[in-house]
Amino acid sequence: MVEALIESYFKSNSLVNQQILSYNKFLDVGIQQVVDRIGKVQTNVEGFELKLGKVRIEQPRYYEVKGGYRQIFPSEARLRNLSYSAPIFLEIIPVFNGVERPVYSDVFVGEVPVMLKSKLCYLSNMRRDELIENGEDPDDPGGYFVINGSERVLTSIEDLVPNKLMVTNERNGIVSKIFSTHYGFRARCVVDRTQDGIFNVEFPSTPAGIPLIQMLRVLDLETDEKILHAFSDERRICNDVILNLENEQSKTKEEAIDLLSRRLSPGQPPEFRMNRMENLLDNYLLPHIGVDKSARHDKAKFLILMAERATRVSYKEVAPDDKDHYSNKRVKLAGDLMEELFRYAFQFLIKDLVYQASRADARGRRLQVHTLIRQDVLGDRVKYAMATGNWIAGQTGVSQLLDRVSYVSTLSHLRRVISPLSKKHPHFKARDLHGTHLGKLCPNETPEGPSCSLVKNLAVMAEVSIGVDEEEIGRVLKAYDVKE
Repeated sequence: MVEALIESYFKSNSLVNQQILSYNKFLDVGIQQVVDRIGKVQTNVEGFELKLGKVRIEQPRYYEVKGGYRQIFPSEARLRNLSYSAPIFLEIIPVFNGVERPVYSDVFVGEVPVMLKSKLCYLSNMRRDELIENGEDPDDPGGYFVINGSERVLTSIEDLVPNKLMVTNERNGIVSKIFSTHYGFRARCVVDRTQDGIFNVEFPSTPAGIPLIQMLRVLDLETDEKILHAFSDERRICNDVILNLENEQSKTKEEAIDLLSRRLSPGQPPEFRMNRMENLLDNYLLPHIGVDKSARHDKAKFLILMAERATRVSYKEVAPDDKDHYSNKRVKLAGDLMEELFRYAFQFLIKDLVYQASRADARGRRLQVHTLIRQDVLGDRVKYAMATGNWIAGQTGVSQLLDRVSYVSTLSHLRRVISPLSKKHPHFKARDLHGTHLGKLCPNETPEGPSCSLVKNLAVMAEVSIGVDEEEIGRVLKAYDVKE
């Protein structure tokens, strides 16, 4: 009975299904989200801007020097050392002095590598006999790419969960931290409680040890009464807050702003100091809550929540969080990695577009969208990362040559999960087998030596969900007034 169930499961579920679904989500939602995030491109030419619209992706093709474009199959890409990739067309509307002048429906902006057996791939709808006819192995699972004739796989990366508060007990005291992630930008924001009960805040591009009370005053909790009222009524938390209020140098919002701005930009003129402080508060402090001034009050509330959790953990009312518990991890699949890479490459395309517009205007040429776009800018960056494995943020070994030693080793490679931790450090706890790995990761299949337990494999029947829209969940939680 069990054998029949397992056989039935594998008939309807591919072992690389999570990679294919993740890549399909990238095609359906990810690319359009990256474009919508930019929306409009402001050029250096007065009265000229570009409005970005819908993305359209066609099936894989290749440009023959004599015959123009024609469709290409993976088997031909392997034999001719070509890349199996699809063209991306983007709707770009030129706007002259606020007036839209659409000329072309969409413009070719570059190419994106196509995952075999994904919705864009010709093989996804083929029958077994058609696959054999086109030189493909009918039992090949897909889930990898063909770049310059080489089969390359994007290995999944395991990382700490973004936008989730974690409190840990460390040498210097209790640390409340969150990896606040907003449209690909990741900021590590920390509230730490020293052994004496003093709270300090730290976030990117700022010095360590900014007093929490000073930060709360800057974020519109001006008076001591407002700050006390914002915290919980628990005796131990009140004691910590009173201690921090007594230790704080600033007594008004103006004093707090002056002290913080001087600390963030020492020796700079007042206007520069204020602009830099406001930019850091809006964009670098808890960006997942919001990146405009209206979100500052919510950010103050969240900092208070972080401080309260740190106090409760220090008095052993609440257990500290376990970093190695698998509910505190997330696995980045091929679609997530491709979205990161596309966002990085698309930013270079936009910079080049602005440069080309300035250059054309300086030479007195007519500003036409299809002449301003250089297709290689986006495509070359994506292809380079896929061909070498050198990903954004200095990550290496993300794209790897597919292991074809045997059929089983191929399947194993497509289900591999790597940790971003350094192989040189011991990381004993990170390498330990945790109880929450049960049913998710294989306890046996891991290499010996420095990579031991940093390179893992999914269990045979484990599936990885591709996630849902966080903003929709946030709207539902706010509608039901969920506090924490």
